[in-house]
This record gives sequence, C-alpha cells and structure tokens, in this order.
Amino acid sequence: MPPIDYAAIAPVLIVLVAACLGVLIEAFVHRRQRWIAQVVLSLLAVILAGAQVLRHAREINTGGTTLSDTVAVGPATLFLWGTLLALALGAILLIADRSIEPGGAFVAETNPEASRRPADAPGAASAEVMNRATASVAGMRTEVFPLTLFSLGGMMVFCAANDLLTMFVALEVLSLPLYLLCGLAKRRRLLSQEAAVKYFLLGAFASAFFLYGLALLYGYAGSVKFSDIADATAGSLRSDTLLFAGLGLVIMGLLFKGSVGPFHLWTPDVYHGAPTAVTGFMAACTKVAAFGGMLRLLHVAFDASSWEWHWVLWTVAVLSMVIGVVSGLTQRDVKRMIAYSSIAHAGFLMVGAITLTERGLSATLFYLFAYGFTTLAVFGIIGLVRTSEGEATHLSDWAGLAKRSPLLATVFTFLLLALAGIPATSGFMGKFVVFSAAFSAGMGPLVVIALLASALAAFLYLRLIVLMFFNDPAPDGPTVSVPGAFTTAAITLGVVVTLLFGLAPQLALDWASVGGFVS
Repeated sequence: MPPIDYAAIAPVLIVLVAACLGVLIEAFVHRRQRWIAQVVLSLLAVILAGAQVLRHAREINTGGTTLSDTVAVGPATLFLWGTLLALALGAILLIADRSIEPGGAFVAETNPEASRRPADAPGAASAEVMNRATASVAGMRTEVFPLTLFSLGGMMVFCAANDLLTMFVALEVLSLPLYLLCGLAKRRRLLSQEAAVKYFLLGAFASAFFLYGLALLYGYAGSVKFSDIADATAGSLRSDTLLFAGLGLVIMGLLFKGSVGPFHLWTPDVYHGAPTAVTGFMAACTKVAAFGGMLRLLHVAFDASSWEWHWVLWTVAVLSMVIGVVSGLTQRDVKRMIAYSSIAHAGFLMVGAITLTERGLSATLFYLFAYGFTTLAVFGIIGLVRTSEGEATHLSDWAGLAKRSPLLATVFTFLLLALAGIPATSGFMGKFVVFSAAFSAGMGPLVVIALLASALAAFLYLRLIVLMFFNDPAPDGPTVSVPGAFTTAAITLGVVVTLLFGLAPQLALDWASVGGFVS
C-alpha cells in the first residue's frame, strides 16, 4: 500500500465524504427535512475543510506529494483550496436561499403527470403546477447541494493533480455536476436546459482534446507525471512534434474551462441560461480551478519549454481581452455582459499565468482570489432585481434602479467599479500586481495592451452605472426583492472582501507569496 498523508488531503476528503452523505440524505431523509439537512451538511463541510486548510497552511513549509505522487500539496495549492472553499461558502448560501424565489430557484418536484411532460415554457399550465409545488419546502430539488460539493471536490483535486491522468479525472468530476446544475432552473426552463446541453456538448469536445493531448504527451515523455514531462522537455532527443501537439491540445481543454477567448463560445449562453446562483458558482470557482490547474501545469511541467509556447499564449491573452471587451459592448443583457467581462478578465489572468516567476504566480493567485469574491457578489445582486417573469436581466430593466433602491444600486456600483479596476478595490490591486509582475518580466507590450483593454472595459460597467443613476425608472419596471439572510450574507462577504483587500491586500499577497507548486 502506498503511504497516504491523510492530513494533507483532509480538506478534499471532507468535501467528498459530505457529498456522498448528501446523496444518502436524498435517499433516506423525508423531503420536508432534506433542505435543512443538506444546507447544514454543506456549510459544515466547507467550514471544516477550510479550517483544515488553515491549520495545514500554518504547518507546511515546502509541501509534498501523496497517493503515489498523484496529488501534490504545497503553499500555492493550499491558497487555491482556501480560495475555492471561501467562494463555495458564498455560493452555497446563494443556492440555499428560498426567500427571493418561493421554494428556491431550482426546478421543483411536481406530480408524476407533470414530470412526464416536455420542458415547461413560461406561462404554460405545467409551469403553474410547478410554481405551486415550489411554495413548500418539499418543492425544491435539494440534490443541488451534493452536486455542488462533488464539483467543488473535483476542483480541489484539479488544482493539486500531479499528473495528467489525475487532472483529467478531476476535470470530469468538476464538470459533470455543473452540466446538471445548469439545467435545473425553475424559470425559463427551456433556456436553462439549452444552456446545459450546450455546456455538455462543448465540454465533451474540450475533454476529448485534453485526453488526446494527454496521450500525445505520454508518447513524448513516456509518463503522465509532471516531473517526468519536465525532465523530458529539459533534455530529450525525441521529436518535439508530440510535445507541441500534446501541449496545445491539453492547454486548449484548460482554456475552455477557464472561458478564455477564443475558446469562450459556451460562456455567454451558459451564464445567461443557468440559475443565477449556479452562474455565480461557475464564474468564481470554475475560473479559480481552471487557472489553478493551468498555473500548475505551466510552472511544473512546461517551464523548461516556455520559450516555445510563450508567444502562442501571449496571442491568446490578447484575443481574449479583445473578444471580451468588444463583444461585451454590444450586449443588452446584464448576465451576458458579465459573461463577456469574465472573458476579458481571463485575458488579464493569462498575462499573469505566462509570467513564469514567483512574483507572477503570487500575483495571479491574488487576482483569482479578488475576482472570485467580486463576481460572486455581482451575481447575488443580479438575482434581486425581478419582474413577474423572474429575474430582470435586460439592461433597460435596470434604468433608474437607484431611485427604487439606492442601497442596492450603490453596492452594485462599487462591485462594478471593482471589476473595472478602480482604486480602493481588490480589482485594482489584482490588476496592479499582475501587470507589475508581467512588466518586470519583460512583457511591456503585453501590459500596454492589457491596460488599454482594461480602460475600454470600464465602459461596460460605467454604461450600467449611468443607466441606474441618471435614467428614470419605467412605471411598470421591475422591483427589488428584499434578500434573505443567506443572500445577504453572501453579498456582504463579497463586498467586504472586495473592500478589505483593496485597502489592505498584504495579508492575501503574503500567503500567496509563501511558496509555489511542488512536484
């Protein structure tokens, strides 16, 4: 039996065991008690796993590997785990809220006759049956909680994988629950199911590219371990054709998962169609996991060959920034606008990812941390502006919002300014440390392009701010729902982190700078 460091992988074990217990709750607990049981279990699991990460972070110096060297836990991995767990805590609070949407935002349990009907269209008779069912606690589909935990566990393993095969398995574990979660919206069910199908089909292609690239890299290095691939790239007499083709396909799969342009085609439709709480979970946690895995792959396995792929990813970063900004300017839906904003931010993150220095690594980790909390709070607020048909996401619906709810408009403005990178926010500090690290590494032209893209991207957010404060609301416009305790806590968490680490970012930067990845 290989030696197993249970203390090192305890956070992952807690999350995955809680997910399995959540499945058992679905099987054996009465429907009226499932919601409270799942909420308590999910929150408790995330909090206990976070406590284990903090305890281990205080004790670890250089880190090590376990499970036959398939998982590597070091300072950078622990930072990513802590970020994922903190973001998952807020996401679970958003998912658990039932005060804004009676019975929750997820598809309800209906009678057998209704469940055999096709997907419900807005205003259909079956939709009315569904809405009446969600008026009770029993109406909410509580399997969303174990699905969220399974996806979270996959994300944590993905950031710590020490070989390509483990990374591929973790990629599937984090992706498959997300495909299901995207199709469980109670309102606009056809749109939600369409988003889930698109995400699944495109995700299957991305996984196939990753797996094919894995096979080519195995043919090149004779191993799937990062350390063996690094040794092969540093001094191998084999043909580089397998190396370049395999690396390109593997990176393509990671770029898809991180919604980096031009591999972004799923992002606007899925962000728009999925339940908003799930969109927040995807936008925050999936991006952390995708870039965490990419950083680990580039720093550990392909550092020696960086001069060969550097300009390719340099071009990808520019394309992602341009696509995100230009396409975002044409959007008339808030969720789709934030989706294209995330594509632009993915380009900014790529600037840090290809800066293969300790400073570049810590800066990118901090950017992921800052961006995740801001984005989670943004989607929490988007879910509060509603009409009789559900969420009001068209830009015209947000006109004059400041006159209806000054507090909500002010908080949302602060978060949008953070995404734009205005000083005194964590978004500004994230961009500052990433661009500084890239400039010091000799990537001045890329930093100039990123600064120009960031300035143009500010118009995305300023347009919405002007609409909220300087336009009159429509007489029959949407209303602002009073958030429940869970949604309030999630939004407050995002706002506090955005403000705190904009004014005093050193605590997170110090932790991110403790050390890098181990292999």
